This record gives sequence, structure tokens and C-alpha cells, in this order.
Amino acid sequence: MKKVLIVDDMLFMRNLLKTMLEENGFEVVAEAGDGLEAIEKYSEFRPDVVTMDITMKEMDGIEAIKGIREIDENCKVVVISALGMESMVMKAIAAGAKGFIRKPFEKENVIKTLNEI
Repeated sequence: MKKVLIVDDMLFMRNLLKTMLEENGFEVVAEAGDGLEAIEKYSEFRPDVVTMDITMKEMDGIEAIKGIREIDENCKVVVISALGMESMVMKAIAAGAKGFIRKPFEKENVIKTLNEI
């Protein structure tokens, strides 16, 4: 069972992802509402994979990816972000993200991507 950290500033999105992932055999070990919290939670829980929003207060997803990679250069982060964020997605990939899922997403795509990572 893969352990997952969900990072998104929108509570409803975290809840949606958590339900979806748990129904498909993943264990959600932690959630974070911004990049700073994401780094703290990653350090504490050491999940197998992180779902990462890009646009958040305090610290965005790109900086959070960089911070997580300082803890674990082999971390597996999948960016989940809205249409129109292509330039930010490229920055996230350059920072070390392993994949990208566009919002609004389809459940099958999320499950498939996380299983492949």
C-alpha cells in the first residue's frame, strides 16, 4: 500500500483526493495546506508519493518540491494543477516533479499515475 501526502490549499480538494485514493488502496498518511507544511509533513511521515498543488499561500508547490528534494532527492512528487499553468508545470518538472495531472482530473488518471510512479 503506497503512503501518500496530499498538498493543496483547498480543503475540499484534499478531501476529494483522500477519499478517491483510500477507495483505491492508498494510505493517506498526511495532508498539508501549503508548501511549508508540506515540507514538515514530508519530513515527519516520509510518504511514498506526494500530490502537489502549485498555487498556494506561504510557499508555492515549486518551492515545496525543492524543499522536499533537500530532504529526499529520490522523492516522488506528482503535480496536480489547473489548466493554464503550463509554464509553472515546466518549472515544477525542472524542480524534480515526476508527473503532472491537470485539474479537473479524472479518477482513473490519478490512480493510474500514482500507481506508475
